[in-house]
Amino acid sequence: MAAPVDHSQGDHSQGDHSQGDRGQGDQGGAQGDTVEVELVVVTMRFDAAEPASLMAVLAKYVVLTRMQAGCRNVDLVASITHPDRVLVVQKWDSPAAQRAHFDSTVMVDMAKSCAGLLTQAPDIDLWESISAHDLA
Repeated sequence: MAAPVDHSQGDHSQGDHSQGDRGQGDQGGAQGDTVEVELVVVTMRFDAAEPASLMAVLAKYVVLTRMQAGCRNVDLVASITHPDRVLVVQKWDSPAAQRAHFDSTVMVDMAKSCAGLLTQAPDIDLWESISAHDLA
């Protein structure tokens, strides 16, 4: 399987609405306003009992999620070291956008479609994107 591609640095295809990860102090907007970054990263790890069926469900989920308000990027990657393990990595403009997505029909439908396809419940984690901030 090919290496994952992070579209967050300018490829705006398939609903990716990113402007790149602008850190604090970057100039945003036409008038040079300072932009406060609230980027939220979510990872969802799935261990597949039915790998082909799970990949179909998650591929559809990724396409639909990229069209959600506040979605900056979503990637679906497969583990090289753990067969039948896949990871969804999401970047959201804000905690509110991420929470709204988790309550959306896109998320609920994906979760229902995973019934019988997993060896265990998915491991979901919420991350703060440190690299999006000015660390100086």
